[in-house]
Amino acid sequence: MNSVPALEEPLKKALGPATAKVMAEHLDLHTVGDLLHHYPRRYAERGELTRLADLPLDEHVTVVAQVASARILKFNGGTGQRLEVTITDGSGQLQLVFFGRGIHKPHKDLLPGTRAMFAGKASVFNRKMQLAHPAYELLRADALDAGEADEAIGSWAGALIPLYPSTAKLESWKIAKAVDMVLPSAQEALDPLPDSLREGRGLVPLPEALLKVHRPHTKADIADARARLKWDEAFVLQVALARRRFADAQLPAVARVPRPDGLLTAFDAKLPFTLTDGQQKVSKEIFDGLATEHPMHRLLQGEVGSGKTMVALRAMLAVVDAGGQAAMLAPTEVLAQQHHRSITEMMGELAEGGMLGGAEHSTKVVLLTGSMGVAARRQALLDLVTGDAGIVIGTHALIEDKVQFHDLGLVVVDEQHRFGVEQRDALRGKGKQPPHLLVMTATPIPRTVAMTVFGDLETSVLDQLPAGRSPIATHVVPAADKPHFLARAWERVREEVENGHQAYVVCPRIGDEEEQSKNGKGGKGGKGAKKESAEDAAEKRPPLAVLDVAEELAHGALRGLKVEVLHGRMQPDDKDAVMRRFAAGETDVLVATTVIEVGVNVPNATAMVIMDADRFGVSQLHQLRGRVGRGSAAGLCLLVSEMPEASPARARLGAVAATLDGFELSRIDLEQRREGDVLGQAQSGVRSSLRMLAVIEDEEIIAEARQEATAVVAADPDLEHLPGLRTALDALLDEEREQYLDKG
Repeated sequence: MNSVPALEEPLKKALGPATAKVMAEHLDLHTVGDLLHHYPRRYAERGELTRLADLPLDEHVTVVAQVASARILKFNGGTGQRLEVTITDGSGQLQLVFFGRGIHKPHKDLLPGTRAMFAGKASVFNRKMQLAHPAYELLRADALDAGEADEAIGSWAGALIPLYPSTAKLESWKIAKAVDMVLPSAQEALDPLPDSLREGRGLVPLPEALLKVHRPHTKADIADARARLKWDEAFVLQVALARRRFADAQLPAVARVPRPDGLLTAFDAKLPFTLTDGQQKVSKEIFDGLATEHPMHRLLQGEVGSGKTMVALRAMLAVVDAGGQAAMLAPTEVLAQQHHRSITEMMGELAEGGMLGGAEHSTKVVLLTGSMGVAARRQALLDLVTGDAGIVIGTHALIEDKVQFHDLGLVVVDEQHRFGVEQRDALRGKGKQPPHLLVMTATPIPRTVAMTVFGDLETSVLDQLPAGRSPIATHVVPAADKPHFLARAWERVREEVENGHQAYVVCPRIGDEEEQSKNGKGGKGGKGAKKESAEDAAEKRPPLAVLDVAEELAHGALRGLKVEVLHGRMQPDDKDAVMRRFAAGETDVLVATTVIEVGVNVPNATAMVIMDADRFGVSQLHQLRGRVGRGSAAGLCLLVSEMPEASPARARLGAVAATLDGFELSRIDLEQRREGDVLGQAQSGVRSSLRMLAVIEDEEIIAEARQEATAVVAADPDLEHLPGLRTALDALLDEEREQYLDKG
């Protein structure tokens, strides 16, 4: 056998440098194994054509269809020529256009009745879907007798034509031909699943699964292959996470048990309310974790406003009681300042350690952000290194080398998905021994995603709202179908303000960017325009911008009210000043981007209008909505959309309006967006490793794989007896992913 295992052979050697270069640059495929794991996205059947009616816009697509008609048209007073070909698949029609000198060959090839595969980017022109200058490969049933035709198509894949995720530079059929060249190597694929597991679950061996996924003869072949490959993905990932949990359990940590009548007791005694059952249950889980001699790694999920900050603060106080320090990491300065404000308010004199008037059991709570003045910053650093400050709240400025702790016992990370893993790890490295870790998120994460992305963390869920939180009524405002509804929305905002309350208006964009000049043309379809054209127009129009909307409202529908703007490009001091004025009730309406999505707490704000709501994800809308109804008055959230009623975007908004259950919404969100986005940008490792597994529909496989993985790792932590599994792990954990999982 050659010295390099067959699947690790570079594609350059297997396919030649030109193809290999395109595969590396455009599809991130480098070895024979990478290509074998680049699975078909779907399969076209010879007798059945893919549905043209369902083509996604602006994506590179491959379709199998039949030519219905072809004609050459002249333009530019007869000097220019274009070829228009209409293709059909039974579900709908699609226009192909070829220009200039490029029309002769397709004019000869694409005769009515011809079947072919076409690949290109789907775009809209004159309200019709089209592919401009698509690449094509003929399936020449017309030119051959039936036997030869079968063979021609059969050489693709028997009756099933695999359609691969492709790019403009590399059509699906070229990828198929490349796969043909490396397919024999599949025989040498090392099987990562232990034999007992594979046989016990009736899964086909890996070489067979690879053969069947690329060149299936029947639909049963595809089902066998998918079942097997899903298990691989779920199992290898869960083994990686189980090994992290196992390794973490071996690390030393200082057990932090609060003094019986210390700071925590004093804090609980002055709380004006009782904790919810959920808060008590989750607090107990956290305190049990803090009391162990290996680092607690816990994910705390809770709906917006479920009282996570209170639970985290009690955990921090417990650690201070036990002689340690606690650090809270927030993703933005606005949020860090806000946490600092609300925590010092909740603690009162207990936060005035070392000061006159401070309570007997008290500590210092310091803030550390990048924009602080030199003197304040120096004092904060001093308080940390001496141990005078038991609690520090800050942005990633906390991670810098200069920051040193006296004895860091607990790290609380707020809004986990905003942080890269390296940042979390750098902070953890500041303890004498690894500190305990509590990660909080207000984005409800379905159980399986939690098992996949945060699989090395134990999970606690806060799912009841504290007493005193008001319900939020949510309505969709169809601005395109019923413009008077939008006028009514602004009247409702006025009514809230007249009743002494305040309102948010959220827009997807800041405004004044160059992009306006680029897309400023988006108009609406004329009166006679069809349904889809309204959707196209709404899609094409640039998203509404904070600066424009604020100006329009201040001079129009909300004239006479005090309107201010808040967005991410403002200076930190200006942002803070705006937030302070809003919190103090000096501003009636705050027009903002999603900077208000996390952590902004103004109980007097009761109404929110979200413009172009269809441009936001379901979970994001739910997050935003959680900013109102935080006091005793009921909340109102209006989702403004110009999308037509029948569109998927409107269905999504309807789902948000129909339920306040974040977990239900995050399921809907996942089902609609698939996993890529949810597994997050910072989590690049996991995202690139999931090709077959669908996190929602494969819930059972993931849960079972987690159990199996935990058992395998407990029996053989170094996987000495499972060389195939070790190889698969190494492939999953190339450097970037190793870091991702390592630092989870």
